[in-house]
Amino acid sequence: MPESASRSLLAVVAHPDDETFGCGGLLARYASEGVRVVLVCATRGEAGEISDPSLATPENLGQVREQELREAARTLGVTDLCLLGYRDSGMSGSPSNQHPEALCRADLDRVTGQIVEIIRRVRPQVLVTFDPKGGYGHPDHIAIHKAACDAFVAAGDPSRYIELNTDGLQPHSPSRLYYFVFPRSSVHAFQAAIRAAGIESDLADIDPETMGTPDDEITTVIDVAMYKTAKEQAARHHRTQTLGRDPFSWIPEPLRNSFLSTEHLVRAEPPFASGEPMENGIFCGI
Repeated sequence: MPESASRSLLAVVAHPDDETFGCGGLLARYASEGVRVVLVCATRGEAGEISDPSLATPENLGQVREQELREAARTLGVTDLCLLGYRDSGMSGSPSNQHPEALCRADLDRVTGQIVEIIRRVRPQVLVTFDPKGGYGHPDHIAIHKAACDAFVAAGDPSRYIELNTDGLQPHSPSRLYYFVFPRSSVHAFQAAIRAAGIESDLADIDPETMGTPDDEITTVIDVAMYKTAKEQAARHHRTQTLGRDPFSWIPEPLRNSFLSTEHLVRAEPPFASGEPMENGIFCGI
């Protein structure tokens, strides 16, 4: 049996499409190498955009986006999809933040426990999720980051969530925790491209020093050039958010090619040692 067949990767995100735009190439690459890829999504994206009224209504958007997620996950090679059942909180300060089932209002211990159950069942070596800022400050991204990081520790602690023992689930500690991130240098490059093309975008007005991860903090660079097509196809499945078009078509070459061919991570656990060479994989040495 190939060594990769015994490996598992668990990705934890907040909304449908986070998996594709956050780490779609990573998921596709390791799935193609025989790694079991499991995706956890906390909400169904009920507060998202509706690109075309013929695709969904506010009342059924969550159901539609769940199906979009399932199609995208299948395209990326995801083995198992787990939905936690919370409601999309919407952007910070929006009325959706106050919904009683919103993820940002959920009890953190409960969310953590759900992820612990999945970790103990799947027994992944690697867990990937958002960084502490949630990429750009979305409250659901931040909430699921906190829960995933807590679960990374709690899953291996036999004194926590002992009620799961009744299901025969033994404690399990993943070997590594990563955050998928966007390099700050890429934020600058995208803003320059947007302005040059005369494209209207919120990204053009964001202070680049508040978005993205400083390049010198990135620990892991993954070559996903062979999986660009899968990432593009997965993105098109999120039709309510992209209208089914290529959502990357506005990005000028070669920036587009670079963006689709490379994904960036920060290894949070175990911490990166000073002087340690940049990683080009997430299972190296495991």
